[in-house]
Amino acid sequence: MRIRAVCWDFGGVLVRTFDRSGRERWEQRLGLAPKDLERWVFNGEVSAHASQGRATTADVWRWIGEQFSLSTADTEALAYDFFAGDRADEELVRLIRSLRPFYLTALISNAWPGLRGWLSDVWGIADAFDQITSSAEVGMMKPEAPIYRHALQALGVLPGQAVFVDDFEENVAGARAVGMHAIHFRTTDQAAEELQRLLAAHA
Repeated sequence: MRIRAVCWDFGGVLVRTFDRSGRERWEQRLGLAPKDLERWVFNGEVSAHASQGRATTADVWRWIGEQFSLSTADTEALAYDFFAGDRADEELVRLIRSLRPFYLTALISNAWPGLRGWLSDVWGIADAFDQITSSAEVGMMKPEAPIYRHALQALGVLPGQAVFVDDFEENVAGARAVGMHAIHFRTTDQAAEELQRLLAAHA
């Protein structure tokens, strides 16, 4: 079956933290171990609610501030510093743009509300995708099957006609469970090479 659509994760794939210095300063200040700040921000209960559209981004940071008894100003500074080291992978963005119009391109992301605004206003890459599925908008999250099926239906393709690239193994497994091809992202070169081989094999 010919592959017709290439779907991507957002955080950890297209946009990654290339500079952790801002997060490291806050970890030292708050007495946290390395990488613990990410766990507080992304794995907390309020973050899960935000990823399902049941809380706002402001709610997430308000909760973080409360957990560490931060002032409003310090909470705002933490929120800024947390994402200050994130960068878009320009090489991957160029690859996605090069796939069109030969393939449909899509984003499937567990994201807080406002992802579309970030894609267009901050990263300037919203136009690289034919379809964007944000968990906060649809109330479904990877690796559960419904979010993949929602994205496939929106694209108008069968599972076997799509490939999904994600940095979390459980999300890769979730895509494969519904019949999609899937690639576990580890590096840009590795993912690009695996994708090219897969597309050539299903041309």
